[in-house]
Amino acid sequence: MARTELKIGELARAAGTSPSTIRYYEQIGLLPPPGRVGGQRRYRYDAVGRLTFIRHCREFGFPIDQVRTLASLRQDTDRSCSEAREVAEMHLASIREKLVELHALERDIAGFLDAADGTCEGGPGADCAVLRGLAEPACEDHG
Repeated sequence: MARTELKIGELARAAGTSPSTIRYYEQIGLLPPPGRVGGQRRYRYDAVGRLTFIRHCREFGFPIDQVRTLASLRQDTDRSCSEAREVAEMHLASIREKLVELHALERDIAGFLDAADGTCEGGPGADCAVLRGLAEPACEDHG
């Protein structure tokens, strides 16, 4: 006879996550509340698929609101697949925007460190060119 219910630890192992993550997803409504037997949570076996789906979305960096949207699309047979694609495209655009910002930040920090290289002597923190540079006010044109 196939098992139809899982305890929280069993669900966590089957879906590759932790019990605390499962409780969090229940708390925010991504997972429906389970039934209880003797005070213990008991999950239907289909919760493995839903939780695995949520975990994969989070691994791809989708924010919780977008995971919620994607999860609802997955359950709704009347909505178009193109809606899921739009959510994924929005997320990709956001990642690309962040990459541009991160590359600019990388250039700024590398330049800052290059500028400090000539004066960094490895002495005490109070004499550190990097720490002094971080404490300097930004150059602004007050013209």
